[in-house]
Amino acid sequence: MKILANKEIKNLFLSLSLVLVGTVLLAEVFLWLSYRRLSLLLLILFLLAGGAVWAVCFVYFNRQNQIMEQAILQINAYLDGDRNARIECDNEGELYRLFHSINSLAAVLNAHADNELREKEFLKNTISDISHQLKTPLAALNIYNGLLQDEDIEVSSVKEFANLSEQELDRIEVLVQNLLKITKLDAGSIAFEKEIENVADMMQDLELHFAYRAKQEQKEIVLSGADDISLFCDRDWLGEAIGNIVKNALDHTGKGDTIYIKWTALPSAVQITIKDNGCGIHPEDLHHIFKRFYRSRFSKDTQGIGLGLPLAKAIIEAHGGLIEVESELGIGTSFIMNFPIPTKL
Repeated sequence: MKILANKEIKNLFLSLSLVLVGTVLLAEVFLWLSYRRLSLLLLILFLLAGGAVWAVCFVYFNRQNQIMEQAILQINAYLDGDRNARIECDNEGELYRLFHSINSLAAVLNAHADNELREKEFLKNTISDISHQLKTPLAALNIYNGLLQDEDIEVSSVKEFANLSEQELDRIEVLVQNLLKITKLDAGSIAFEKEIENVADMMQDLELHFAYRAKQEQKEIVLSGADDISLFCDRDWLGEAIGNIVKNALDHTGKGDTIYIKWTALPSAVQITIKDNGCGIHPEDLHHIFKRFYRSRFSKDTQGIGLGLPLAKAIIEAHGGLIEVESELGIGTSFIMNFPIPTKL
Protein backbone atom coordinates (compact mmCIF):
# COMPACT_ATOMS: atom_id res chain seq x y z
CA MET A 1 0.00 0.00 0.00
CA LYS A 2 1.39 3.34 -1.11
CA ILE A 3 0.27 5.30 1.93
CA LEU A 4 2.21 2.98 4.26
CA ALA A 5 5.34 3.75 2.26
CA ASN A 6 5.31 7.07 4.11
CA LYS A 7 7.23 6.44 7.32
CA GLU A 8 5.25 8.97 9.38
CA ILE A 9 1.87 7.55 8.29
CA LYS A 10 3.12 4.03 8.91
CA ASN A 11 4.23 5.00 12.44
CA LEU A 12 0.84 6.67 13.01
CA PHE A 13 -1.05 3.46 12.17
CA LEU A 14 1.33 1.42 14.35
CA SER A 15 0.74 3.86 17.20
CA LEU A 16 -3.04 3.63 16.73
CA SER A 17 -2.82 -0.18 16.77
CA LEU A 18 -0.67 -0.19 19.91
CA VAL A 19 -3.03 2.26 21.66
CA LEU A 20 -6.01 0.06 20.71
CA VAL A 21 -4.37 -3.14 21.92
CA GLY A 22 -3.11 -1.45 25.09
CA THR A 23 -6.55 -0.02 25.87
CA VAL A 24 -8.22 -3.43 25.41
CA LEU A 25 -5.62 -5.13 27.62
CA LEU A 26 -5.92 -2.51 30.36
CA ALA A 27 -9.74 -2.77 30.28
CA GLU A 28 -9.63 -6.56 30.54
CA VAL A 29 -7.05 -6.45 33.35
CA PHE A 30 -9.24 -3.94 35.23
CA LEU A 31 -12.29 -6.25 34.86
CA TRP A 32 -10.30 -9.23 36.00
CA LEU A 33 -8.93 -7.48 39.04
CA SER A 34 -12.31 -5.97 39.95
CA TYR A 35 -14.74 -8.73 39.09
CA ARG A 36 -12.55 -11.77 38.46
CA ARG A 37 -13.90 -12.12 34.93
CA LEU A 38 -13.25 -11.02 31.36
CA SER A 39 -15.74 -9.38 28.93
CA LEU A 40 -15.92 -10.67 25.39
CA LEU A 41 -18.45 -7.94 24.48
CA LEU A 42 -16.10 -5.21 25.68
CA LEU A 43 -13.32 -6.75 23.65
CA ILE A 44 -15.50 -6.80 20.53
CA LEU A 45 -16.62 -3.17 21.04
CA PHE A 46 -13.05 -1.98 21.44
CA LEU A 47 -11.98 -3.91 18.37
CA LEU A 48 -14.88 -2.49 16.33
CA ALA A 49 -14.24 1.07 17.50
CA GLY A 50 -10.51 0.72 16.89
CA GLY A 51 -11.10 -0.87 13.50
CA ALA A 52 -13.45 1.99 12.54
CA VAL A 53 -10.88 4.62 13.57
CA TRP A 54 -8.18 2.72 11.69
CA ALA A 55 -10.40 2.48 8.59
CA VAL A 56 -11.36 6.16 8.68
CA CYS A 57 -7.71 7.15 8.97
CA PHE A 58 -6.80 4.79 6.16
CA VAL A 59 -9.49 6.21 3.85
CA TYR A 60 -8.48 9.77 4.72
CA PHE A 61 -4.79 9.25 4.11
CA ASN A 62 -5.47 7.23 0.98
CA ARG A 63 -7.56 10.13 -0.37
CA GLN A 64 -4.81 12.60 0.52
CA ASN A 65 -2.32 10.35 -1.23
CA GLN A 66 -4.45 10.34 -4.39
CA ILE A 67 -4.67 14.15 -4.28
CA MET A 68 -0.89 14.37 -3.92
CA GLU A 69 -0.39 11.93 -6.80
CA GLN A 70 -2.57 14.10 -9.03
CA ALA A 71 -0.62 17.17 -7.95
CA ILE A 72 2.67 15.44 -8.75
CA LEU A 73 1.35 14.48 -12.18
CA GLN A 74 0.47 18.11 -12.91
CA ILE A 75 3.84 19.34 -11.64
CA ASN A 76 5.66 16.79 -13.80
CA ALA A 77 3.52 17.79 -16.78
CA TYR A 78 4.54 21.42 -16.23
CA LEU A 79 8.20 20.41 -15.96
CA ASP A 80 7.82 18.47 -19.22
CA GLY A 81 6.70 21.61 -21.03
CA ASP A 82 2.94 21.86 -20.53
CA ARG A 83 2.72 25.49 -19.43
CA ASN A 84 -1.05 25.21 -18.87
CA ALA A 85 -0.75 22.39 -16.33
CA ARG A 86 -2.33 23.38 -13.00
CA ILE A 87 -3.29 21.65 -9.75
CA GLU A 88 -6.96 21.70 -8.79
CA CYS A 89 -7.32 23.76 -5.62
CA ASP A 90 -11.01 24.59 -5.31
CA ASN A 91 -11.35 23.34 -1.71
CA GLU A 92 -10.18 24.89 1.53
CA GLY A 93 -7.34 23.79 3.77
CA GLU A 94 -3.59 24.10 4.12
CA LEU A 95 -2.91 21.57 1.36
CA TYR A 96 -5.01 23.53 -1.12
CA ARG A 97 -3.29 26.76 -0.07
CA LEU A 98 -0.02 25.07 -0.97
CA PHE A 99 -1.45 24.03 -4.34
CA HIS A 100 -2.67 27.58 -4.97
CA SER A 101 0.83 28.89 -4.23
CA ILE A 102 2.30 26.37 -6.67
CA ASN A 103 -0.17 27.47 -9.35
CA SER A 104 0.75 31.10 -8.68
CA LEU A 105 4.41 30.22 -8.98
CA ALA A 106 3.73 28.55 -12.33
CA ALA A 107 1.91 31.67 -13.55
CA VAL A 108 4.84 33.88 -12.47
CA LEU A 109 7.32 31.57 -14.20
CA ASN A 110 5.20 31.71 -17.36
CA ALA A 111 5.17 35.50 -17.22
CA HIS A 112 8.95 35.59 -16.79
CA ALA A 113 9.37 33.15 -19.66
CA ASP A 114 7.12 35.30 -21.88
CA ASN A 115 9.06 38.42 -20.95
CA GLU A 116 12.35 36.71 -21.67
CA LEU A 117 11.03 35.50 -25.01
CA ARG A 118 9.86 39.01 -25.89
CA GLU A 119 13.20 40.46 -24.81
CA LYS A 120 15.07 37.93 -26.95
CA GLU A 121 12.83 38.69 -29.90
CA PHE A 122 13.24 42.42 -29.32
CA LEU A 123 17.02 42.01 -29.09
CA LYS A 124 17.05 39.94 -32.25
CA ASN A 125 14.96 42.51 -34.13
CA THR A 126 17.02 45.40 -32.72
CA ILE A 127 20.29 43.81 -33.81
CA SER A 128 18.80 43.18 -37.22
CA ASP A 129 17.62 46.80 -37.44
CA ILE A 130 20.99 48.15 -36.31
CA SER A 131 22.76 45.98 -38.87
CA HIS A 132 20.40 47.26 -41.56
CA GLN A 133 20.90 50.88 -40.48
CA LEU A 134 24.70 50.51 -40.48
CA LYS A 135 24.80 48.68 -43.79
CA THR A 136 23.95 51.75 -45.92
CA PRO A 137 26.50 54.21 -44.47
CA LEU A 138 29.20 51.53 -44.29
CA ALA A 139 28.60 50.60 -47.92
CA ALA A 140 28.78 54.27 -48.90
CA LEU A 141 32.00 54.74 -46.93
CA ASN A 142 33.48 51.71 -48.65
CA ILE A 143 32.61 53.18 -52.06
CA TYR A 144 34.01 56.62 -51.19
CA ASN A 145 37.17 55.05 -49.82
CA GLY A 146 37.63 53.08 -53.03
CA LEU A 147 37.15 56.19 -55.14
CA LEU A 148 39.60 58.18 -53.01
CA GLN A 149 42.25 55.54 -53.65
CA ASP A 150 42.08 56.24 -57.37
CA GLU A 151 45.37 57.87 -58.37
CA ASP A 152 43.73 59.96 -61.09
CA ILE A 153 41.09 61.51 -58.85
CA GLU A 154 40.78 65.28 -58.95
CA VAL A 155 41.24 67.46 -55.88
CA SER A 156 37.66 68.72 -56.11
CA SER A 157 36.40 65.15 -56.10
CA VAL A 158 38.54 64.32 -53.08
CA LYS A 159 36.89 67.14 -51.16
CA GLU A 160 33.43 66.04 -52.30
CA PHE A 161 33.95 62.42 -51.28
CA ALA A 162 35.51 63.51 -47.98
CA ASN A 163 32.40 65.58 -47.22
CA LEU A 164 30.14 62.68 -48.15
CA SER A 165 32.18 60.35 -45.94
CA GLU A 166 31.85 62.79 -43.08
CA GLN A 167 28.06 62.80 -43.50
CA GLU A 168 27.94 59.02 -43.31
CA LEU A 169 30.18 58.99 -40.24
CA ASP A 170 27.90 61.57 -38.62
CA ARG A 171 24.94 59.34 -39.41
CA ILE A 172 26.64 56.38 -37.70
CA GLU A 173 27.50 58.54 -34.70
CA VAL A 174 23.89 59.72 -34.35
CA LEU A 175 22.67 56.13 -34.49
CA VAL A 176 25.13 54.98 -31.82
CA GLN A 177 24.45 57.96 -29.53
CA ASN A 178 20.67 57.55 -29.79
CA LEU A 179 20.97 53.83 -29.09
CA LEU A 180 23.05 54.51 -25.99
CA LYS A 181 20.58 57.10 -24.74
CA ILE A 182 17.48 55.00 -25.31
CA THR A 183 19.18 51.97 -23.72
CA LYS A 184 20.05 54.00 -20.61
CA LEU A 185 16.46 55.22 -20.42
CA ASP A 186 15.19 51.63 -20.67
CA ALA A 187 17.57 50.56 -17.92
CA GLY A 188 16.55 53.47 -15.69
CA SER A 189 20.21 54.40 -15.23
CA ILE A 190 19.76 58.10 -16.01
CA ALA A 191 19.39 60.49 -13.08
CA PHE A 192 17.49 63.49 -14.37
CA GLU A 193 18.56 66.79 -12.87
CA LYS A 194 15.17 68.46 -12.72
CA GLU A 195 14.67 72.11 -11.95
CA ILE A 196 11.98 74.72 -12.54
CA GLU A 197 12.60 75.89 -16.10
CA ASN A 198 10.98 78.70 -18.09
CA VAL A 199 9.26 77.15 -21.11
CA ALA A 200 9.58 80.29 -23.27
CA ASP A 201 13.35 80.30 -22.78
CA MET A 202 13.58 76.61 -23.71
CA MET A 203 11.55 77.09 -26.88
CA GLN A 204 13.59 80.13 -27.91
CA ASP A 205 16.76 78.05 -27.55
CA LEU A 206 15.20 75.40 -29.79
CA GLU A 207 14.28 77.99 -32.40
CA LEU A 208 17.83 79.33 -32.36
CA HIS A 209 19.23 75.81 -32.72
CA PHE A 210 17.19 75.10 -35.87
CA ALA A 211 17.19 78.66 -37.27
CA TYR A 212 20.05 78.08 -39.71
CA ARG A 213 18.54 74.90 -41.15
CA ALA A 214 15.08 76.50 -41.42
CA LYS A 215 16.59 79.47 -43.27
CA GLN A 216 18.54 77.21 -45.65
CA GLU A 217 15.39 75.21 -46.43
CA GLN A 218 13.25 78.36 -46.65
CA LYS A 219 10.98 77.28 -43.80
CA GLU A 220 9.73 79.24 -40.82
CA ILE A 221 9.55 78.41 -37.12
CA VAL A 222 6.88 80.38 -35.23
CA LEU A 223 6.74 80.51 -31.41
CA SER A 224 3.67 81.38 -29.34
CA GLY A 225 3.06 81.18 -25.62
CA ALA A 226 3.16 83.09 -22.35
CA ASP A 227 6.49 84.14 -20.88
CA ASP A 228 5.65 83.09 -17.30
CA ILE A 229 4.95 79.37 -17.80
CA SER A 230 7.36 77.03 -15.99
CA LEU A 231 8.07 73.33 -16.16
CA PHE A 232 9.82 71.00 -13.69
CA CYS A 233 12.25 69.12 -15.92
CA ASP A 234 15.79 68.30 -16.94
CA ARG A 235 16.32 71.07 -19.48
CA ASP A 236 18.94 69.29 -21.59
CA TRP A 237 17.08 66.00 -21.88
CA LEU A 238 13.65 67.49 -22.47
CA GLY A 239 15.15 69.95 -24.95
CA GLU A 240 16.56 67.02 -26.87
CA ALA A 241 13.17 65.27 -26.89
CA ILE A 242 11.29 68.31 -28.20
CA GLY A 243 14.17 69.03 -30.57
CA ASN A 244 13.76 65.57 -32.10
CA ILE A 245 10.12 66.38 -32.79
CA VAL A 246 11.01 69.73 -34.37
CA LYS A 247 13.66 67.98 -36.48
CA ASN A 248 11.04 65.45 -37.57
CA ALA A 249 8.77 68.35 -38.59
CA LEU A 250 11.58 69.91 -40.63
CA ASP A 251 12.27 66.54 -42.27
CA HIS A 252 8.66 66.25 -43.45
CA THR A 253 7.89 69.79 -44.58
CA GLY A 254 8.70 71.49 -47.83
CA LYS A 255 9.93 74.85 -49.00
CA GLY A 256 7.74 77.66 -47.66
CA ASP A 257 6.11 75.52 -44.93
CA THR A 258 5.81 76.64 -41.31
CA ILE A 259 6.43 74.88 -37.99
CA TYR A 260 4.47 76.23 -35.02
CA ILE A 261 5.71 75.72 -31.46
CA LYS A 262 3.03 76.62 -28.95
CA TRP A 263 2.92 76.25 -25.16
CA THR A 264 0.11 76.92 -22.74
CA ALA A 265 -0.79 76.30 -19.09
CA LEU A 266 -3.83 74.06 -18.56
CA PRO A 267 -5.53 73.53 -15.17
CA SER A 268 -3.47 70.43 -14.41
CA ALA A 269 -0.68 70.42 -16.99
CA VAL A 270 1.65 72.36 -19.21
CA GLN A 271 0.93 71.61 -22.85
CA ILE A 272 3.49 71.99 -25.63
CA THR A 273 2.39 71.52 -29.25
CA ILE A 274 4.60 71.15 -32.32
CA LYS A 275 2.47 71.67 -35.42
CA ASP A 276 3.43 71.80 -39.08
CA ASN A 277 1.61 72.20 -42.40
CA GLY A 278 3.66 69.53 -44.14
CA CYS A 279 2.76 66.31 -45.93
CA GLY A 280 1.13 64.66 -42.91
CA ILE A 281 1.35 61.05 -41.71
CA HIS A 282 -0.43 58.20 -43.45
CA PRO A 283 -3.19 56.69 -41.25
CA GLU A 284 -1.47 53.32 -41.50
CA ASP A 285 1.59 54.76 -39.77
CA LEU A 286 0.00 56.73 -36.93
CA HIS A 287 0.06 53.82 -34.47
CA HIS A 288 3.65 52.88 -35.31
CA ILE A 289 5.63 56.13 -35.46
CA PHE A 290 6.94 55.71 -31.89
CA LYS A 291 8.28 52.21 -32.60
CA ARG A 292 12.02 51.94 -32.84
CA PHE A 293 13.44 51.76 -36.35
CA TYR A 294 9.97 51.95 -37.85
CA ARG A 295 10.08 53.08 -41.46
CA SER A 296 6.91 53.81 -43.34
CA ARG A 297 6.47 52.37 -46.80
CA PHE A 298 4.93 55.74 -47.70
CA SER A 299 7.88 57.81 -46.45
CA LYS A 300 10.30 59.43 -48.85
CA ASP A 301 12.82 60.01 -46.07
CA THR A 302 15.89 57.89 -46.77
CA GLN A 303 18.16 59.39 -44.11
CA GLY A 304 16.15 58.84 -40.93
CA ILE A 305 17.18 56.05 -38.57
CA GLY A 306 13.83 55.63 -36.81
CA LEU A 307 15.03 56.48 -33.29
CA GLY A 308 14.25 60.20 -32.93
CA LEU A 309 10.56 59.88 -32.06
CA PRO A 310 10.95 56.76 -29.84
CA LEU A 311 13.73 58.55 -27.93
CA ALA A 312 11.55 61.66 -27.58
CA LYS A 313 8.66 59.58 -26.26
CA ALA A 314 10.89 57.79 -23.74
CA ILE A 315 12.27 61.09 -22.40
CA ILE A 316 8.82 62.71 -22.20
CA GLU A 317 7.37 59.72 -20.34
CA ALA A 318 10.38 59.68 -18.00
CA HIS A 319 9.31 63.22 -17.05
CA GLY A 320 5.80 62.00 -16.27
CA GLY A 321 4.45 63.44 -19.49
CA LEU A 322 2.29 62.09 -22.28
CA ILE A 323 2.68 62.56 -26.01
CA GLU A 324 -0.02 62.23 -28.69
CA VAL A 325 0.00 62.75 -32.42
CA GLU A 326 -2.71 64.00 -34.77
CA SER A 327 -2.21 64.12 -38.51
CA GLU A 328 -4.01 64.44 -41.80
CA LEU A 329 -2.47 63.71 -45.17
CA GLY A 330 -1.67 66.83 -47.14
CA ILE A 331 -2.61 69.15 -44.27
CA GLY A 332 -0.06 68.59 -41.53
CA THR A 333 0.84 66.99 -38.23
CA SER A 334 0.59 67.98 -34.57
CA PHE A 335 2.52 66.47 -31.66
CA ILE A 336 0.85 67.33 -28.36
CA MET A 337 2.82 66.91 -25.12
CA ASN A 338 1.28 67.29 -21.67
CA PHE A 339 3.44 67.59 -18.54
CA PRO A 340 2.31 67.80 -14.90
CA ILE A 341 2.66 71.34 -13.63
CA PRO A 342 5.12 71.92 -10.73
CA THR A 343 2.39 72.52 -8.13
CA LYS A 344 0.84 69.11 -9.00
CA LEU A 345 4.04 67.08 -8.46
